[in-house]
Amino acid sequence: MTSYVGYEGIHKYIENGADGRYMQSIKTFLPDTAFEKTSVYGKRYSLEELISIFFRVMKERGEAILGREVSDLVLGRPVIFSGDRDRDRIAQDRLESAARLAGFKNIAFQLEPIAAALAYENSLSPGEEQIVMVGDFGAGSSDFTIHRAGKKAGTRAQREKDILAVGGVYIGGDLFDSAIMKEKAAAHYGKNVRAKSMFSDNYFGLSPVVIRNLLHWHLIPQLRRPATLNNIRELKVTAGFRDKELLGNLENLIEANYGYLLFRSIEAAKCDLSDKEASHIRFHDYGIRIDEPLSRAEFELMILEKAVAIDACIDSTLADAGLGAADIDVVFLTGGSSYIPLIRGLFEKRLDKGRIRTGNAFTSVAYGLGLYGGLMG
Repeated sequence: MTSYVGYEGIHKYIENGADGRYMQSIKTFLPDTAFEKTSVYGKRYSLEELISIFFRVMKERGEAILGREVSDLVLGRPVIFSGDRDRDRIAQDRLESAARLAGFKNIAFQLEPIAAALAYENSLSPGEEQIVMVGDFGAGSSDFTIHRAGKKAGTRAQREKDILAVGGVYIGGDLFDSAIMKEKAAAHYGKNVRAKSMFSDNYFGLSPVVIRNLLHWHLIPQLRRPATLNNIRELKVTAGFRDKELLGNLENLIEANYGYLLFRSIEAAKCDLSDKEASHIRFHDYGIRIDEPLSRAEFELMILEKAVAIDACIDSTLADAGLGAADIDVVFLTGGSSYIPLIRGLFEKRLDKGRIRTGNAFTSVAYGLGLYGGLMG
C-alpha cells in the first residue's frame, strides 16, 4: 500500500476518483479515547501510527533538503484539544508518541496562536512594541492569545513572560461546513425521510448516529458498518418513491466514499460568502445533482450560536489579561475562518479596522513555529 500526504495526497485522491481511504483532520480524534485502531485495506493502525506516517514523510523530506538527520521537532497545538483536562493531556501525549514513532527524538510543543503571534512579531520594526491579540481559526478550534510583541528576548522562559492570556473554544471551520451540510445538503441524502414501520403504525427515519456521521465528512466512512447499511436498506423497503431515491443517494455516498469531494463543494460555497452576498452549493457527480442556493444571511444564521461562543471566548481572554479592547494595539487574524465576515465582525465591533491585520491563512503558524524552534536552539 502506498501512502501520500499533504497536497500530494489530496491530488492523488481526486485524480483516482475518490478511490482509496482519504483521511483529514485526524488531529480531531486525538482526545477521543474510543478511537484506538482502524482498518485500512485489512491492516490495523492505531491513531498514533496513522499520524506517524505524515511525520515520517516530513522528516524524510527535511533530511533530503538539509542533507543531515533531523531529530528535533516543534509541534503546534490548539489551546484546547478538549474541554476535559485528562483528554487534553492524552491528546498531546498521543501526538508526541506519533512523532517518536516517526523517529524524532527531541519534541517541543507551542500553542498555535502563540506561533502566529511570533510570525506577526517578526514583521515589526526593531524596538517597536505592541500588545497583540491573535485569533487563530483552524478546522477544529478557534484559539486566542494576547501577547506583548516586539521584545527580542532569546530564551523560551523570557518569551513566556510576554504571554498575557490564552483562550480557546472547540469551534472551527469543520463545524461551519457541517452546519451548511445539515441545513442545505443533507436533505438530498435522506435526513428528513420518514417511513412507516413494517411492524407497527409508527414512523421512523435515519438514526441520530447516522445523521451525526453524515454531517461530518470524515465520519461518513464509519457508516460502512454492515449493521448501519442494513438499517438504511430496511428503511428503504417501506419508504415512498422519492424517499427511496434519497436513501439510495445515501447508500451511494457511503459506498463510493465521496464525502470529501461533497464537502469541498460546501466549503467552496462558504468561501464565496466571504466577499459575496450569495453563492450556490453545486455538486454534480456520482449520480446526484445538488444545486442549492446559499446566502450570507442564511449562513450567518446557521453559525450564529457558534459565533456567540467565540465572542464570549474573546471577552474571557481579554478579561484574563486584565485588558479591554482599547488596550489592544493590533489584532492579528489567521486561519481560513478569519475571512468570514461574521467572525471578523466580532473584532471590528471592538476595534477600528485599521488595527485588524490578517496573516497568511495557511503558513503563519508554521512560520511562527520555526521561529520558536530557533529561539529554543
